[in-house]
Amino acid sequence: MRYCSHADCTLIGGANRSANPVAVRMRVFHSKVWFVNDLRVEQHNSMSNPDHPTRRVLSIDGGGIRGIIPAMVIAHLERQTGKPACELFDLIVGTSTGGILALGLSLQDAAGQPLLASKRMVALYERHGREIFEQSLWRKLRSVGGIFEEAYSHKALEAVLEHYFGSRTLSECGTPAMVTSYDIQHRRTVFMKSWHADHGALLCSDAARATSAAPTYFEPANLQWADESRTLIDGGVYMNSPAVSAYAEARKLFPNEPIAMLSLGTGELTRPIPYEEARTWGSALWVMSLLDCMFDGAAKAADHQMRLFLGERYQRLQATLTYASDDMDDASKGNIRNLKQTAREMIANHQEALVRFFDQ
Repeated sequence: MRYCSHADCTLIGGANRSANPVAVRMRVFHSKVWFVNDLRVEQHNSMSNPDHPTRRVLSIDGGGIRGIIPAMVIAHLERQTGKPACELFDLIVGTSTGGILALGLSLQDAAGQPLLASKRMVALYERHGREIFEQSLWRKLRSVGGIFEEAYSHKALEAVLEHYFGSRTLSECGTPAMVTSYDIQHRRTVFMKSWHADHGALLCSDAARATSAAPTYFEPANLQWADESRTLIDGGVYMNSPAVSAYAEARKLFPNEPIAMLSLGTGELTRPIPYEEARTWGSALWVMSLLDCMFDGAAKAADHQMRLFLGERYQRLQATLTYASDDMDDASKGNIRNLKQTAREMIANHQEALVRFFDQ
């Protein structure tokens, strides 16, 4: 099995776009199949509107239950444009909870209609968040906050993912989608791509499980893939914001076409770690804070790089978590309510930026 790296991947797709107040245009596509480096890839040649050739990429961060924030932003975009996300974007990429959203938004049924509208993705967090992050007293005592064992059973997460995705595979993503993970068994990054010939048969539920297997929260996902066993964990350990990889893939998929990216965060961490507190920590006390620092630092680095790469063609929507908890697993009713209010405020504060993005 060879992974499709940024260097050996070519290809695909584009979304139908139609004019509306947020200025989304229609494109018509013809497709053909070819072989590049013995990988079967599908190229969609577009008869692009010469006045509006920009390819739009959606990148979605990880963040556990805080994924309800980007889910609500996308639901807002769908209401404003009258179009599903799979028609608003040419490529959708996500990590962890963002990977779950990316797969859900990209799937289409046999008639080409979106399978999981953004409203259903918002409901995933509202209705199933507490179920996913439910911890029995025995597990709480045994795991000691995720230090000696994962904090939560993977079974509830898998049941929710199977309920939403069923037996659908990556090949059923009508809009190109990619999710990230890390293979701790073979020590390599993993980019699961809907257009890759070796990845198309992967179940979306398995890909979603792998990209969201956050260390200390859930046990790794063990997948049999192309006659090889893979032990996969959350892609956030190296790329909590997948924006840079999304851009690299877009450059390969859509050569010589302008790229614009909308990057959605799940809330910026604001909880301070004072020197006097951290200076005496050992590995046991560092474990949870270190994971948060890794996720947050990777997202901020990606944001800096993308501003250099794309300038005004890059829009980052991120919220400051002033009253909502920054814990990835706080699925309490009160925090869900606060996260939703945070999302509403973020949307209101970025209305003009969103209009500019879709008017490029």
